Amino acid sequence: MHLDWALFNQEPGGTYPTYGRWLMAAWGSTISVALLAFALALILGIAIGLCRTLPEKSLGGWIGKVWVEGFRNIPVLLQVLLWYHVLPNFFPPLKQLPGFALVVIALGLFTSTRIAEQVRASLASLPANQRKAALALGLTPLQSYTYVLLPVAFRIILPPLTSEAMNVFKNSAVAFVVSVPELTMFAMQAQEETGRGIEIYLAVTLAYMASALVVNRLLAGVEKAVRIPGMQTKNPGGA
Repeated sequence: MHLDWALFNQEPGGTYPTYGRWLMAAWGSTISVALLAFALALILGIAIGLCRTLPEKSLGGWIGKVWVEGFRNIPVLLQVLLWYHVLPNFFPPLKQLPGFALVVIALGLFTSTRIAEQVRASLASLPANQRKAALALGLTPLQSYTYVLLPVAFRIILPPLTSEAMNVFKNSAVAFVVSVPELTMFAMQAQEETGRGIEIYLAVTLAYMASALVVNRLLAGVEKAVRIPGMQTKNPGGA
């Protein structure tokens, strides 16, 4: 079997001068979708995770439960299609958003449910005395979460959070269904044009693997830097 890597220097006859430049542009789009979706998921996941620690009969507890059970039980591919084809008909302002933004929203909401459960589990794993001690010092519940509980909880969830960040990169492949020019869409179109599926899909696979590896190493470095001496991190949420 002969692999013709020179095809990435060929001109596709469109916007990009070569297939290699097209690949890099698609890779950049994948990275943008993944990073923005993960940032959205992290913000929402923390908020919903805190709601999940409240009694279920309270408003916050009810919102947290509905949020997690709703977005977690719908496949991410279907969520992307709903945001692109269905919800704009009920909420006209969504029609003004490009497919890129709708994919970020769908992927961010889906991932936020997993992060929320990890935040909930990590807070539940902390000794009750920490919360009591914070309140005894005169801190409000919000201050106790901000200055005492969450800093420790984040150290606990860093390992599963690393897996979630890597999963976002992999799940970003669903963006091709709404014509976002990311890696998977590039692979499908370039393979049809060149007939060299082996080289195309190998290159795209390496791009995904490189992205996941960089994320893994960066967050592993963060985990090592913020580790509390004598405290063994756990994996409460899984991946």
